[in-house]
Amino acid sequence: MPPSGLPGTDDVPGADGDRTAGPPPDARTADGTGEGPRARRWCRGTLLLVAATGAWALLLVLHVLLAGRWWLWLLVEAVPPLTLVAVPLLLLAVTPLARPVRRWLAPVLVLLLLAGAHLAGFGAVVRGGPDTTAGGTQVKVFAWSTDYWRMDDDEQDFYAFLRRQDADVYLLQEYLYWQDDEPVRIDDTARLREELPGYHISVEGELLTLSRLPVVAEHHRRVPDTGTAWYREGSKAQRTDIRVGDRTVSFYNVHMPVPFQVGDNPLSGRFYRFLRDQYDWRDRELAALRADLAENPHPALLTGDFNSPWTGSLLDPAPGSRAHSPASGVLPARSWPVSDYPLPRLWRLDWLFTTGDLAVPGYRFGGGGDFSDHAAQEIRLVVPGPTTP
Repeated sequence: MPPSGLPGTDDVPGADGDRTAGPPPDARTADGTGEGPRARRWCRGTLLLVAATGAWALLLVLHVLLAGRWWLWLLVEAVPPLTLVAVPLLLLAVTPLARPVRRWLAPVLVLLLLAGAHLAGFGAVVRGGPDTTAGGTQVKVFAWSTDYWRMDDDEQDFYAFLRRQDADVYLLQEYLYWQDDEPVRIDDTARLREELPGYHISVEGELLTLSRLPVVAEHHRRVPDTGTAWYREGSKAQRTDIRVGDRTVSFYNVHMPVPFQVGDNPLSGRFYRFLRDQYDWRDRELAALRADLAENPHPALLTGDFNSPWTGSLLDPAPGSRAHSPASGVLPARSWPVSDYPLPRLWRLDWLFTTGDLAVPGYRFGGGGDFSDHAAQEIRLVVPGPTTP
């Protein structure tokens, strides 16, 4: 029993060890109601954190539902995938300040963090696939968005860079120039034959495929040879069937339309008209690619500039295919921008997919930054021999 005149433990606020039952003593008013300025600030901060968590959860759900399905959502698709990790981490860092709700808020944020990390590509290397130790014919593939084909580069250095790759198959995008907001068709065939003798040259619009392996078939979309139809109406996924050992493999050289042009005024009507047109164009091209793959009896490799950082997670250009990612350390692989550009390297726009029994035992983002804003893809493909019945 306590000495006479002193309060018992039942009379002491918080004596039962519950430090979260109310605001701290210095936050209370003189009458002990706990409605002082600090208590009100504390309450407002908790409400803001809960609201921010709810808003982020809603945005994440909408992103999963709307990416690739609504033209206006292209603006959200432009956000770097690492944002899906950075935001829940930031909210988790301030969760201890929300004492009344932190016990349930922290697990919710951890779930949002794990979902965001998955969508952002953390831990992604390959989605299934055959045994890469199996024997077969190896093919060295070099895929690269060239940034308007040596338009602003030293010609000698540019071709020297291509020769050094010594690839069996080159899948190159942006084989064109650009002037006054219009594509300019070019023909560098003579120089290509001089610099890379022995290669078969195939051109589809602004897509260029070079192969020193036998070409079985080229698949070209028929377009009018007038104006810019070669660019606007030509295929954005050039298919070339190539003989590898005793088998035919389809190589798809892909360059999907850009969602919008960096530097355009987002307050102008022109910006949103362009956005919707580019979305419709991409939708048509992806539908044509999927239809072609569905009817293609050969195993296939698809690679190039897909112009979306969500291609490997929320946008599936080839249902039933395997998405490959190069090993890149802690962070997911990023391929853009790599040259002098007023943006950090936060996006992966260049992707690799395979179908059938093809294996990819080697894959990395290589050089290219001296000539382009995209990193080049260096791919080692293994094509197993034909199976015997």
